[in-house]
Amino acid sequence: NNVTNNPSEFALEIKDGVFSWGAEEPTLKNINMPVKRGNLSAVVGPVGSGKTSLISALLGEMEKIGGEVNIDGGIAYVPQQAWIQNATLQDNITFGRPFNKRFYQQVIDACALTTDLAMLPGGDQTEIGEKGINLSGGQKQRVSIARAVYSGADIFIFDDPLSAVDSHVGKHIFDNVIGENGMLKTKTRFLVTHAVSFLPKVDEIFVMVNGEISESGSYR
Repeated sequence: NNVTNNPSEFALEIKDGVFSWGAEEPTLKNINMPVKRGNLSAVVGPVGSGKTSLISALLGEMEKIGGEVNIDGGIAYVPQQAWIQNATLQDNITFGRPFNKRFYQQVIDACALTTDLAMLPGGDQTEIGEKGINLSGGQKQRVSIARAVYSGADIFIFDDPLSAVDSHVGKHIFDNVIGENGMLKTKTRFLVTHAVSFLPKVDEIFVMVNGEISESGSYR
């Protein structure tokens, strides 16, 4: 009951939201956050300010004490800790969807995985996960991003996905996936980030302090 899925002019919207993880004091309060369809929005703020909790509120994982949360469209979510299935690398990306070779190759290139695949003994047929080859944190994160892109969702929620990759790779993924000329440029993108360098290229920024949105607007 935490989230409604009604048709709306906004892809994501929280009105007068108050949320809690079950404690007496709410974790998030006074949250008003309309996210326009097709926009790239960023959430910034110090550690512990409630950025990841805000995503949990949007996903309906947090107890809603008051207000409204509405999401209009299918969601792909990239968490901070990449989740890898015990399957081939290709299966981790396609994730049960039909295999489209051309689109798959575009996703691999955009997520900077081409050189990694060349280094794996079986390429994208290499078994990864518990018993297979362990990927580095940055590789897992890129597989996680690639899975989201391949899903073809309407709304993409990224929880600081570029923190696990180096700045050169991060810029490649921002430019080719998330940014204004990336593969997701027509989609709604909601990005929690600590990378201030990307903020001038974002449509709207929400600043979080102590569980509230203290200000929002363009970078300027």
